[in-house]
Amino acid sequence: MSGGAFYLGIDVGTQSLTALLVEVPPTDGDSDDRAKGIVARARVHYDTELPAYGTVNGQLPGDDPAIGRVPPCMWLDGLDLAFEKLGAEACRDVRGLSVSGQQHGSVYLAAGANRALAALAPHRSLAQQVEPLLSRAEAPIWTDSSTTRECAAIRHTLGGAAATADLTGSDTFERFTGPQIRRFARTDPEAWADTAHVCLVSSFVTSVLTGRIAPIDHGDGSGMNLLDIRRLEWSEAAMTATAEGLDRRLAPPCPPWTVVGHIAPRFVSRHGLPASARVVAGSGDNPCSLVGVGVREPGEAVLSLGTSDTYFGLLKEVAVDPDANGHVFIAPNGHPMSLICFRNGSLAREAVRDRFGLDWPGFDAALRATPPGNDGMMMLPWFEPEIVPRIATPHVHRLGGLRDEPEQAARNCRAVVEGQFLSMRLNSEWMATRPTRIVATGGASRNRELLQIAADVLGCRVESLEVSDGAALGAALRAAGRRICPLPPIGEPGPSAEPRPEAAAIYDAMLPRYAEAQRQALSRATQAPRRAP
Repeated sequence: MSGGAFYLGIDVGTQSLTALLVEVPPTDGDSDDRAKGIVARARVHYDTELPAYGTVNGQLPGDDPAIGRVPPCMWLDGLDLAFEKLGAEACRDVRGLSVSGQQHGSVYLAAGANRALAALAPHRSLAQQVEPLLSRAEAPIWTDSSTTRECAAIRHTLGGAAATADLTGSDTFERFTGPQIRRFARTDPEAWADTAHVCLVSSFVTSVLTGRIAPIDHGDGSGMNLLDIRRLEWSEAAMTATAEGLDRRLAPPCPPWTVVGHIAPRFVSRHGLPASARVVAGSGDNPCSLVGVGVREPGEAVLSLGTSDTYFGLLKEVAVDPDANGHVFIAPNGHPMSLICFRNGSLAREAVRDRFGLDWPGFDAALRATPPGNDGMMMLPWFEPEIVPRIATPHVHRLGGLRDEPEQAARNCRAVVEGQFLSMRLNSEWMATRPTRIVATGGASRNRELLQIAADVLGCRVESLEVSDGAALGAALRAAGRRICPLPPIGEPGPSAEPRPEAAAIYDAMLPRYAEAQRQALSRATQAPRRAP
């Protein structure tokens, strides 16, 4: 390989494990590192390449859709297979590595795990050696929503939704780790008594890579309902509300850039990694993805336009949603990061497109044919139950003379898009950090008309960036140092849009009307159960 430094990011995703090797050219000590390019990539698809585990879409099948569980040893077999795919030639130059893990998932280890991890043998599989260390055979992951009872109990103990969010950054959510821990301790007290260490997905895999129990970083820890979001320490009140003896089972949390050790001898012998390779604390896929698209400063944000639309970015200081709809995590550079998820993303845009018999070019033409502000016609686009704001029953509100009629097809197209971004602006005001730049990703981020409306409504530049395997890339960049900034060819830039003053003024005037319409709709609606991103 060439003379740069090589860093490995490992993303333990829901359906596959991805390892990404990135080259960073040498720089002087005073300048930012600049990512040069992706050198190698290996992906392991659990269902097809590790069929012995019997997973479907990366998790164990079952009769209860609220249960989402995974055999954690599957991730370890995937890790070994990914290293084999990369090959010894790629592995031998790795200077550092870090793990991105699907956020909120948890793994439980028995006493003696630390000693056993330090003695992992290269000639035996990881799964064979680690399985006896598990006090719980299956790991609950973010798809598990079986903890409504536990959420209510923790929330009540901590003084309600707003108080819980103010303490931990989020209200209790079924998929968060704290409620999962409480449910495990309640339903299987003997296994809980045998548990000595509670890990997240990221810290579990990091523990195996370093041969010792790794701490949980602030970024992943902030998705547990256990971390004091301001003091960045485990909250005594939250731990007490969750499970007896939890404080003994959690290692102290650490900053995201902490070097937790060097690669364990087992990986040196079996896969050819250098013994000097440093391992940076693992983190969650949400914080890692933020790094993967190059967001580094407060005021920069990411807009993921997919089935759901997700808005997340860096804050100047901790700000908590008073309605407890949004989340505050910790970013890899130590800044607070916000996250809000709107279920009615592409789901709503596609519903309007299909209702009026359009294809996507026809939908785009409708946006071009209608004026900013839509002559006062607005939509609250809740085609499905909504997360932000919480709406349990789907109901589309058309206002200002907008009707669900064929002659208003173009008006409906503009109304759904404007409604989505007005909702995003309104429901992100609690962040107290107006965006100065937004990076758009996801399937709809190449749509110029959509980006222009987003720029006009949100009042800042919106630029699209196509990043493949963003969480793995973010993990690799974290391994190289927290000041990393990705450049092409890692991210392929697409269209961008600047706010137009005339259009921005129209949306400024529309926002109070939209806020009042949402307030009235919420007063008549039953709020939806809380859901995590």
